[in-house]
Amino acid sequence: MRDLLPPTVVVVEAGPPDWVGDLLPEEAAGLGERAVESRRRDFTAGRVCARRAMAALGMPAAPLVAAGDRSPVWPAGVVGTITHTRGYCAAAVARRTEVRSVGMDAERHKELSPGVRRLILRPEEEERLARLPGGVGWPVVVFSAKETVYKVWHPVVGSWLDFQDAAVDLDPDAGTFTARINPERVAAAAVADPPSVVTGRFVVAGDLVRTAAVLPLR
Repeated sequence: MRDLLPPTVVVVEAGPPDWVGDLLPEEAAGLGERAVESRRRDFTAGRVCARRAMAALGMPAAPLVAAGDRSPVWPAGVVGTITHTRGYCAAAVARRTEVRSVGMDAERHKELSPGVRRLILRPEEEERLARLPGGVGWPVVVFSAKETVYKVWHPVVGSWLDFQDAAVDLDPDAGTFTARINPERVAAAAVADPPSVVTGRFVVAGDLVRTAAVLPLR
């Protein structure tokens, strides 16, 4: 993830000890005692990485509790994002004075079923993907890019987007993507200057797809 984000963003990827690291009391209380093992490991690795990233920014160790929609509640002055998939977890943070929002996502590189493709992809996206070189599961790259876009959008606007609310165009040669948000969703946003276009980067390496983007300050 480090190569996909600007230097103003601190990125920490989980190592083996991080999946079973220590949670702060407020974090542990939010997770609950009934969480299944996979959920507990993902949650723990994300929080451990996030606190290490905040420390790298010179920020004090603060609990990263979850909101009602399970998104992280970042401390004042910090923007951040967490992603995890099977065997991989990372957190990224930046100062709010330098970055408006940051998002990233990791997915396993695999084929998506026709039903999932219909849920995720707009017709024009299917047409564009059909023209791209073979050997890459481009639908899962678009899926990951949309997850990143939604993580950028949510902290700024305070609402989530549907998969059909963003149209993603990939540039395989540059390793970049451009996402255009449904103008109706932009117009309905109850904040000043909501993002209408989000640009980011992606990489497919082995069986892992990674995407990331930042929303710069205006």
